[in-house]
Amino acid sequence: MKPHFQLIIALIAGLLAGITLHPHAQDPWLQNLSTHFLAPVGQIFLRMIFMVVVPMVVSALVVGVYELGRGQNLGKIARRTLLYTVLASTVSVLIGITLVNTIQPGKSFQMDSSLLAAQNTQVQAVEKNALAAKPLSQAVVELIPKNPLDSALHALDGEMISLMIFALIFGLALAAYSRKESEKPLLHSLFEQLFATCMKIVEYAMKLAPAAVFALVFNSALKFGAGIFASLLLYAGTVVLGLLIQQFVTYSILLKTVARRSPLEFFKNCREVYLYAFATASSNATLPKSLETAETKLGIPSRISRFVLTVGSTANQNGTALFEGITVLFLAQVYQVDLSMGQQIQVVLMSILAGIGTAGVPGGSLPLIMILLQQMGIPAEGLGLILGIDRFLDMCRTTLNVSGDLVIAAMVAGSETNARS
Repeated sequence: MKPHFQLIIALIAGLLAGITLHPHAQDPWLQNLSTHFLAPVGQIFLRMIFMVVVPMVVSALVVGVYELGRGQNLGKIARRTLLYTVLASTVSVLIGITLVNTIQPGKSFQMDSSLLAAQNTQVQAVEKNALAAKPLSQAVVELIPKNPLDSALHALDGEMISLMIFALIFGLALAAYSRKESEKPLLHSLFEQLFATCMKIVEYAMKLAPAAVFALVFNSALKFGAGIFASLLLYAGTVVLGLLIQQFVTYSILLKTVARRSPLEFFKNCREVYLYAFATASSNATLPKSLETAETKLGIPSRISRFVLTVGSTANQNGTALFEGITVLFLAQVYQVDLSMGQQIQVVLMSILAGIGTAGVPGGSLPLIMILLQQMGIPAEGLGLILGIDRFLDMCRTTLNVSGDLVIAAMVAGSETNARS
């Protein structure tokens, strides 16, 4: 059976089993099964992926920037990547804002105090993270790491961008140095072999993928069940509708016009990546599969895919930007906070910027939403209303984030081809 069919079966089976057994979630035998068997299976899979993310990101960026730098194309590729990222993120947020103003899911929402109380601890944790956010000037300075090893140590806790900056500078310097050499430097071969070794470890991890997908989805469905959707159905539906429009309308147009590719064939080739992204809810965890798919199934040159996808796993978060815009306006409607057009434009701009800076790990967008709520004068505790359903929406928006990375890589590659012809 093909891998993507195994993943689909595991995902559906985990979802149905979790929802069915949700009423018995407190039974001792089910608690033991979930805690001591299924949870470790899912976590072992994720840890096998996460343990190679840092060396893989560094090696992919160094090699990608080296090859682009040698050909004097780095600046052009970087500019196009940034342009397409901002374009796609802007469209996604505008879609979200338009939908939430049209559907108005918060107007008919009945405030559920029990939901707020149940999520109070999580809200306090998110608020603490939001308060720890650095001023913009300090954040810009810290993009240049004092100690790359320290950035690597904390990369999965929010310092991935500074590690990427180091890898970009290192790759550029290596390219500048090696222009004088007739042969490729030893460091280039070392990083290429490091990347290939990381991909081999990922290959081992993927053998555990069907069982891990079942475990991850089952535990989420067991914890929350289907009942959480009843009170937040219109809100969740608005988010999912926005994500679907971005995926099948916006991305299709961009693929057809800029990348000169068939959207249907493109999405078909990426289906395994989408399933991994949905199950793990992490752009970083899906990065190895994205890189493999880009090079083997989509035919995107490795010098482009390694640069665009590696940077995009942190810097291109279309789905997150859309989700943040909808969530802020939804909670404004719930609390009857009337936001002016100027304030909504501010939400759009901040969502775009927040989407670019969001950590590619589960729940990475919540502190940024907290900051947006505080700036708009919306009660921050309202975040507790959506925490129960956030895991499902996180899975959905991560799928769009990862899809957006691949679409932008295809657009950059397409632009390069068109420029040469």
